[in-house]
Order: sequence, then C-alpha cells, then structure tokens
Amino acid sequence: MHQLEQPIGILGGTFDPIHMGHLRMAVELHDALSLAKVHIIPCLQPVHRKLPAASAEHRMEMVKCAVANEPTLVADDREIRRKGPSYMIDTLLDLRQEMPNTPLCLIVGIDAFLGFASWHRYNDILDVAHIIIAHRPQYQLPATGVIADLVKNKRQTDTSYIQHHLAGGILLWPITALDISATDIRKQIAMGKNPRYLLPDTVYQYIKQHGVYNLSRI
Repeated sequence: MHQLEQPIGILGGTFDPIHMGHLRMAVELHDALSLAKVHIIPCLQPVHRKLPAASAEHRMEMVKCAVANEPTLVADDREIRRKGPSYMIDTLLDLRQEMPNTPLCLIVGIDAFLGFASWHRYNDILDVAHIIIAHRPQYQLPATGVIADLVKNKRQTDTSYIQHHLAGGILLWPITALDISATDIRKQIAMGKNPRYLLPDTVYQYIKQHGVYNLSRI
C-alpha cells in the first residue's frame, strides 16, 4: 500500500447555529490527533431530529463565517449540494472517492454515538472511516448491546492507528466540556439578548444582518 495521506476529520451536524462548542471540539481534535483539516459539514435534511430553524443556505454561510480565520477548519457544503436526506454513509463514500488514500475520521459526540445503531447503514461506516468519540464525563457507554460490542471489537488506544489505516478504528477522546446549546442561543437571539462568547462574533453579525432567527422560527 502507498503511504497514506494525513488523516482528515469530519464533523457533521445541523449547525443551527454553529457555536464555540463545535469549534472548540474540532480544533482540539485536530491538534490532538494530528489531523490535516477538519471538514465541518452542515446537513441539508437531518434524519434523527426535526428540521433546523435556519435554512441550509444560512447555516452554510454561518459555518463559512465561523471558519474564515481558522486555517485548520474547512466549510464543506457537499451534503447541501447533494440534496435529499443527509446520510453520513453517503458523505463518507463521497469523501473516500475524492480522497482514496486519506484516512477519514468521523467525529461524533458521545451522546450521538449512543444512537449509532439507528444510523442508516451504520454497519458500513467503519469500512470507510474511523470514528472519534468526543467523550464527556456525564455520558457513559453501555456495558452490553450493539454499541458495547462495537467499541469492544474496534476500539484503539494508540492514536497512531488512524495515521496508518484508512478506516476501522474507534477512539475515545475527552474534550473540553463547553455546555453550549444551539437551541438556547436561538432563543436568546429571538428575545433580543446578546449571545456573545457563545458563538463567533462573525456568526452573530451574520445572524443580525440577515434576521436569521426570530420567535416565529424557533
């Protein structure tokens, strides 16, 4: 096998709006795992939650504002361009075709990973990518069941694994616990309160300029 390229991270979500919790997690994992970049990918149609309050176009523009001055992060619009429900397996296969020699590291919060068995074609995801579980102490992995078996069989403790394999590993990584809620941010903005320091100033300026959130939308 040819020498692999430096791994990239993939962080998907609604980003409604993107906030400091998302960004801090992406930057921490970029540095800790020696990732080349972290692609931040807003979904078009979330599958496991209600539709976002902001349009896909606004959410994409807010991500662009958030990462404009952070060279380690990439605003990636592939799910919005693809149309239809946003299944992560489709996104990973698209990235794999584009980057056949690059390890892909799917970043998932531990709360989301607890529902991993309900994801579309979840069994195929580890054939295409590694999974990085962003761990927070208030959540615990189950001791039995599908998730427990998956972690038992695929967990790696040496971070170099993701540098030398295209896919197939699960890493648990503790992150700084910034308990920031996009729902609360939307409510604060709709009520005329200042959400500064919860999200980048550039994102807040975009929200104000375009009137993205109001009481009727949240």
